[in-house]
Amino acid sequence: MLKRHARAACTALAAAGLLLAGTGGATADPAPAAPSASTTLRTADAPPELLAAMQRDLGLTPTQAKARLANEAEAGAAAARLQAGLGAAFAGAWVDGADAGTLTVATTRAADAAAIRAAGARAAVVARTLADLDAAKAALDRAATAATPVRYVDPRSNSLVVEETEAGAAAGLLAATGTDPGLVTVVRTAEAPRPLYDLRGGDAYYMNGSGRCSVGFPVTKGSTQGFATAGHCGRAGTTTSGFNQVAQGSFQASVFPGNDMAWVATNAQWTATPYVKGSGGANVQVAGSVLQPVGSSVCRSGSTTGWHCGTVQQHNTSVTYPEGTISGVTRTTVCAEPGDSGGSYISGSQAQGVTSGGSGNCSSGGTTFFQPLNPILSAYGLTLKVSGSDPGPGPGDPEPGGTWKAGTVYATGATATYGGANYRCIQGHQAQTGWEPPNVPALWQRL
Repeated sequence: MLKRHARAACTALAAAGLLLAGTGGATADPAPAAPSASTTLRTADAPPELLAAMQRDLGLTPTQAKARLANEAEAGAAAARLQAGLGAAFAGAWVDGADAGTLTVATTRAADAAAIRAAGARAAVVARTLADLDAAKAALDRAATAATPVRYVDPRSNSLVVEETEAGAAAGLLAATGTDPGLVTVVRTAEAPRPLYDLRGGDAYYMNGSGRCSVGFPVTKGSTQGFATAGHCGRAGTTTSGFNQVAQGSFQASVFPGNDMAWVATNAQWTATPYVKGSGGANVQVAGSVLQPVGSSVCRSGSTTGWHCGTVQQHNTSVTYPEGTISGVTRTTVCAEPGDSGGSYISGSQAQGVTSGGSGNCSSGGTTFFQPLNPILSAYGLTLKVSGSDPGPGPGDPEPGGTWKAGTVYATGATATYGGANYRCIQGHQAQTGWEPPNVPALWQRL
């Protein structure tokens, strides 16, 4: 533990159920052009400090950094629509290139390849579905030990990766669970992930006057203000003080292990803001919580090492710490050190999650894991504080009918009605005013 004191193309797409918004032929009464995913996610508003850190840590030019954020947003929306069309045959998606300009979508059906290419993505035909590999990983998670600390599905290799710290540990785990070794790639590692113990995201706070962690994302719950953070930083009832050692609040709920999530309610002296502490202490605005695809850039803010960037390696990773296993975290190449725990991960303007743990450091490099934010918001009924947020319709100004509601956390695949039409969520997010289903085809698909 570390603790701090075109027509043919459209025909092919439609036949496969993969037609993206805006790619259809002429209609008798064309609808107004819908905003692009990059417009919806406001990638053009990325602050200079975020772009500078991406240039430093990812080796990008200013033009590449801006293009990358826009391309990642478009790729996430395209991959989500393709996943919905592929159904059970979907086997993952990822972006490549310095500017994330190449999207690859994998499927187990060769017949899908033409439609994927027609949608502008590369097609990879593989042997195993993402669902099959996720199911195999779940079985390993139940029997894993600290000798097999990290397990994740790697869509690029279409395999389940198991890291082992001792020779034969992975083989023993596969035998104990009856897992087919042909599904698994074993990686030997000397690193042992551990929680990184240690109301602006990334600022320090102290637990019971001693240990230090970092604020994840400011939130509200009704009239109560607070922040989301890592569960291993404290239990329900643990008191906190802020970066200035002034009394701050207390943990209201916490889960660790299993997940690594918690939230702290603050007293009247503290006000939630829509910011994360960026490079040099500058404020980086948060505009939503859309989880970005594998290969995307992501930056982290923490009270020990400040602002660092890397890329998303895998989602839905499971890690076994000495205290037990946590599942559903995201593996990244961002470095972190003790005291950064609980701090913010952000991609462009979109909140991604809170720092859980990792290995290595910010001198030699490392691997870290973050607990995605949307499950925290959903579990505790929290509302992410976002820039330019609106309280929504007031008395006498009801929503225009339907089940969609601002403030609700929608998971991929969830359905809602709005204005008399049915919609399916294609990228998980917390709904906010301005993101009504007809307005954001990057997030919702009309049924």
